[in-house]
Amino acid sequence: MNSEAQPAETEVNHAFHVSRQTWTHIALHCKNIDEMISWYEQHTHFSLLFKEEDPFGAGAWMGDKSQVEQPFVLVFQQFAEGNDPFSPAEHHPLGPFAHIGIEVPAKEDVDDIAAKAEKSGSLIMGPVRMPKRIGYICFVRDPEGNVVEFSFDQGVYTKAREAWAGE
Repeated sequence: MNSEAQPAETEVNHAFHVSRQTWTHIALHCKNIDEMISWYEQHTHFSLLFKEEDPFGAGAWMGDKSQVEQPFVLVFQQFAEGNDPFSPAEHHPLGPFAHIGIEVPAKEDVDDIAAKAEKSGSLIMGPVRMPKRIGYICFVRDPEGNVVEFSFDQGVYTKAREAWAGE
């Protein structure tokens, strides 16, 4: 790695820093970063926050524009040929159970997403009502093979409000 491109150990890159430990991202390796960005823009509510290329490859952050105060981003990294710092290890996609979970506002949204995914050939499991803690869901596969779950009535927000609202 070129030491000139890196800040000194005591240098700080950004003006804002979190006041406590917090969730920030999920990172996925990809072979075609533009295809991944396009797929997530078409199949989710995520939009591109940031994309950058350097000698090591290309990186992108996607997320929900409404989450300015507490952003959580999906990171894509496409390493340049010969510059994968994890080589020779293989990069495996999320699945079959490991997945990215996205809650939607209505049951019909799950149906619509599943129909769109079926047309594009990325539907893994069509809409199905699961036990209470899971809700109404479908599973789709992104271009790199990662599993994405879309859910309605899963209860994450309800449970968090019940358990943590008074803390």
